[in-house]
Parts: sequence; structure tokens; C-alpha cells
Amino acid sequence: MQNIAETLKNNNQEHLLEALNKLSGAAREKLEKQIEAIDWEELSRLIREYVMQNPVTTIPADLAPASYFPLVPNGAEQEELYKKAFEKGVELIRAGKTAALTVAGGQGTRLGFDGPKGTYPITPVLHKTLFQYFAESLARVSEKYGSRIHWFIMTSELNDKATRDFFRSHAFFGLPEDTVHFFTQGFMPAIDYSGKVLMSAGDSIALTPDGHGGTLLALRKWGCLDLMKKLGVEYISYFQVDNPLVPVSNPLMLGLHAMENSEMSSIMLSKTNAFEKLGNFCVTGGKLQIIEYSDMPKELAERTTNGKLDFIAGSPAIHVISRSFVERLTAGGKLELPWHRADKKVAYVNADGVEVKPEAPNAVKLESFIFDALPLASSTIILEADRKECFAPTKNATGVDSAESCREMLCARDARRMELAGIRIPRKADGSPDCIVELSPRRVFDDADAVEFFKSNPAQAPERNSSTAYG
Repeated sequence: MQNIAETLKNNNQEHLLEALNKLSGAAREKLEKQIEAIDWEELSRLIREYVMQNPVTTIPADLAPASYFPLVPNGAEQEELYKKAFEKGVELIRAGKTAALTVAGGQGTRLGFDGPKGTYPITPVLHKTLFQYFAESLARVSEKYGSRIHWFIMTSELNDKATRDFFRSHAFFGLPEDTVHFFTQGFMPAIDYSGKVLMSAGDSIALTPDGHGGTLLALRKWGCLDLMKKLGVEYISYFQVDNPLVPVSNPLMLGLHAMENSEMSSIMLSKTNAFEKLGNFCVTGGKLQIIEYSDMPKELAERTTNGKLDFIAGSPAIHVISRSFVERLTAGGKLELPWHRADKKVAYVNADGVEVKPEAPNAVKLESFIFDALPLASSTIILEADRKECFAPTKNATGVDSAESCREMLCARDARRMELAGIRIPRKADGSPDCIVELSPRRVFDDADAVEFFKSNPAQAPERNSSTAYG
């Protein structure tokens, strides 16, 4: 107790000591554990640098657009490279050297959904959840390439139990239970504008997830890196739970990553406009980094050459990361990534034990971002992808980047695949499908699967305004 009291006083958090002294039994033990889990010296530094002042992002003078491997090979030599890379990727998957990693710590609040975001029903016909869609995709890839792909799912303290229960209640969607591994991300206290850590209840600090950058340290903390090493996993396919269009395992990207000796590789999308809400891939000091869209100066964002944006490469948060790179970054149990400030409305309990729900931002949440690991890698690559094939974020219920737009993109992708298999798709005047179709990811992972599936399972063309699921 003496050490806790001294620590809190030395770091100007005496109000937590007062709260602690009002408690006894299990409630007191709970708050003590939370206090002891925080690096107070480090937190005080962050409060000085990120809360008591608002850091300004400095744009390096030498900032330049990042180079990338184009979507369409640039000539015969690159075409041959892509062919070999794809074959290498398949070889790695077959050998069990790859794993999937999904960041799934969020809730479905913005979707108007009460529960972990991964349990949100997303497919247009059968309403399969995000987790089910990924699970069936991984099952198909494992079957297709004769391997057992392990799936690491990062939850949060808020949704960990609900996520585990969801998988158990659905028998892991047919995946072997011992190939699905859950671990929780770290947390940071919410801090008010006076530098005080907020309380969410009389016996609890207001804790918030530490951002997707915390994924790397959490992998070490929960023994996932050791497990990967034991399993022979060398490469991690990283993606976020709200993007069901992402290929859960991309042979071309995995192969290029390995052949180019990259430590961290990224998918890029050509931005639709200068201010699209995607991070910008840039180079400074010879190192790859991402400048957030909100920090990119207008003159750089709009700069063009021959009518094309110079900073055209946007990040959809899809990566391949070498396990050895994560081990190196987290050696010693720490991860040195920059922090980012987010001003938020955070409900809290005041000194009188009364809950306060602010109507305006009242606190700072500190987050680290996984893309800030890019400058720390000895080698990186970027591969351009077609957004229609890999990016349908589910952020909102309707509108841009919504469940609504995601379902439309899933339908459009599946309709295209059906046409490859010779099935006629009724279309509207604007070219979009005049029907709703859904292919099961358990049967169809890629274009080749679609052709083979309909060859073995002949189907009638869908009718206009119909809704049909296949597989």
C-alpha cells in the first residue's frame, strides 16, 4: 500500500488514492490491480507531451510518394516475378508458415449493434456474421492448399468473453478449435484535460484500448509469438474485423514479402480523391511511413503529375508482417511506437461517486497505430490491389463505408465471379447487379474456386430483383 500511495502522489494522481481508501475487499483489490498494472512514470511523460499540450505533426521537408508494385505487372519481367511470387505464397501456405491475425477489439456501436463488431451480420442474403465469413474463408484456404491455418484474434477487455462465447456457441464455425487463438489488447487510462486519470466507477479506472499498434506487444504478452514459433509460422496476415472483402490469405502478397525479404508489407489502394480518408504511404529519410489523411498538407495532397495524384497510395490497413520482426520490436517486453491523441467524450464518476456523461469532449485517449512500425522495418514493400476485391469497410450503418455499402460490394464481387463461371447476371443501367447474390466463402475463396464450383454445381441465372445464396 505504501508503494501505491507514494507512486500516485509522485505522479499527481492523489484522487485515485482517495478512491482506493474508500474501498475494501474485492473492490479494493480490483482497483489496486489496475493501478499496479500502469507504468506511471511513462504515463506522466505522456500526459505532459500529449495531454497538457496538443502535439503538432511535423511534415518532413523530404517527404516523397512511396513506390509500389502495381496491380497490373509492368512488363514481362514483372509478370514473371508475380507468377513466381504467387507460387511461393502457395508454397508457404501449404507448409504452414502463415497465420491470420484479426484485430477485433471493437463494439458495433456505430452500426447500432449491441455486441462485438465481429458478431455483426454482414452478408447480403444469409446474414452471416463477420466472424463466420472469415472463418469459412480460412477453412476454404486450408482445404484448398492442404494446410492448417492458425487464426489469432485480438479482442479487448470489453468484448473478450462475448467473443469467446460466440465462437463456442457456433462450434468455431467448423474450424478446429485448437487453430483459433484469442488474446486481448492492452489498455490506457482516459485522462481529463487537467492531467487526471478518470474513474469509470468507484472501483475502476476508465480504461480504453491502446490502439491497433498494441497488437504487436500483446502478441508477445499472451505467448502468441512463442506459439507461432512452435507451430513454424513465419508470416502473419494482418487485417481488421470490419473488412470482410479482404483475402484472409493472399498468396501473391505473401510470396512477394518473402522473396523481397520484407519485414512488414502493405496493401495499397489508389485513392479516389486527394482527401479520401486513407493514410498516405510516403517516404522520408529513406524509410516508409504513413501520414494520416488529416495531417497531410493540402498542397501535398492535391499535387499532381500528368493529371495523377503524386500521393496516390492509400492504406486500407492490410499487412503481412514477419514474426521475427515482431519479436525484435517487442524484445524486453516493450514496444516503442509513437502515441496519437484523440479527444473524446468519456463518461466518468466524480469524487462524489456521481456518474457524469459529458456533452463535449472532456478527455484524451492515447492510441498507438500499427503502421508506425513501418519505419522500424529494415525492408518494406507495398503491393497495389483492386479495392473492389479487398476493401469494403463496415464503419457505419448506412452511407459511406457502411454495412449497406459493404453488402453491395460483396454482392458485386460475387456477381463478377459468377459471370466468370458463365452465369448470366441481370444488371441495371449503371452496370450494378439487378439482383442480390451471395457465394459461400466455404466453397469459393477466389476466382478459380468460383469457376470450379459452378462447373460442378450448375446453376440457373438469378432473376431480376431476386436474392440467392450459392454454396
